[in-house]
Amino acid sequence: MFTGIIEATAEVLKSSGASLVIGRPAAFDDIAPGHSIAVSGVCLTVTSADASTTSFDVVSETMDRSTLGTLRKGSRVNLERAVAVGERLHGHIVQGHCEGVGTVIDISDASRMRVRVPKDLLPNIVPKGSMTIDGVSLTVASVEGDEIEVALVPFTLENTIFGTLSPGDSVNIETDIIGRYVAHLLPSRT
Repeated sequence: MFTGIIEATAEVLKSSGASLVIGRPAAFDDIAPGHSIAVSGVCLTVTSADASTTSFDVVSETMDRSTLGTLRKGSRVNLERAVAVGERLHGHIVQGHCEGVGTVIDISDASRMRVRVPKDLLPNIVPKGSMTIDGVSLTVASVEGDEIEVALVPFTLENTIFGTLSPGDSVNIETDIIGRYVAHLLPSRT
């Protein structure tokens, strides 16, 4: 489980087939094989780690449902280690289970970002609710059609890859798990 509060960003060193290798941030000195790390919002299991790199195997389902398959050497990713029991939950409950890929529509105003999301995810996105974009816990400011708008604070722009995004860029989307459970348990509204 994660919180959506990004701890670091890192450079992709290798991305080929089902293998992903990223630079290891100095603060991630406690990771080991078997640990979970959210890489741009996608929960991956560490397969190996040394002083400067961290490696992951990525299954085809994950490649198909996220932006990980489009990463290239030099790309930057958001990182968060799994939450430790007893820690404060600063964001919201995040699984790292990417549900789909959205497209940045506008990020020209530094305090707002608009993203087009897959239509099948819209029922689980509510204004003033929580969601993650590339692993970042955000509050939904508005929903209009298939576009959502989120508010961004300067800290988020400076400490995530959001400061480098442009219209047309793809981003990983995860809706709020509590909302997904409620929607799943409610009788179908046909």
